Amino acid sequence: MRVLIQRVTKASVTIENRVKCRIGKGLLILLGIEGGDHKEDMEWLIGKIINLRVFDDENGVMNLSALDVNAGILVVSQFTLHASTKKGNRPSYIRAAKPDMAKPLYEAFCCTLKEKLGKDIETGEFGADMQVELVNDGPVTIWMDSKVKE
Repeated sequence: MRVLIQRVTKASVTIENRVKCRIGKGLLILLGIEGGDHKEDMEWLIGKIINLRVFDDENGVMNLSALDVNAGILVVSQFTLHASTKKGNRPSYIRAAKPDMAKPLYEAFCCTLKEKLGKDIETGEFGADMQVELVNDGPVTIWMDSKVKE
C-alpha cells in the first residue's frame, strides 16, 4: 500500500463538474493499493499518517501532527501510484489491486482513519474520474510504502 501525502492549505475533489468535497488546512492523501496488500499494511500506514509531524509549532518547526492541529483530511484512491515504467513508455498497472479487492481496502482505510482521528474525513469516489485541486503548503510532499518500512 502506498500513499503520497501532501500538506495543503486547501484541497478539493470535483466529479462531473460538481465539487464532491473540500478541506482547508490539512492533508491530501493519495492512496494506492497493491495486489498483495492486507489490513496490516493499512494499519501501519494509518499509524504513521496520524502521527506524522509535518505541521508547524509556535516556533515554525514542523513538530505537530494532524491530530495536534485538527487537520482536515482528504483521501483519494489512486491506482497509478503503482505504475511501473520499467519497460517502454506506457506505464503498466499490473501491480495495482483489482477493484474488487482495492475498494473494500480503500473503504476500510477511510473508516479506520476516521476512527483513529476521532473526526470525519473527506474522500474522493473510488473508480470515478476526479479532478483533484490543491494548494501544496510548503511544499510538503511525503511518499510512504508499507512494503518499505525503513
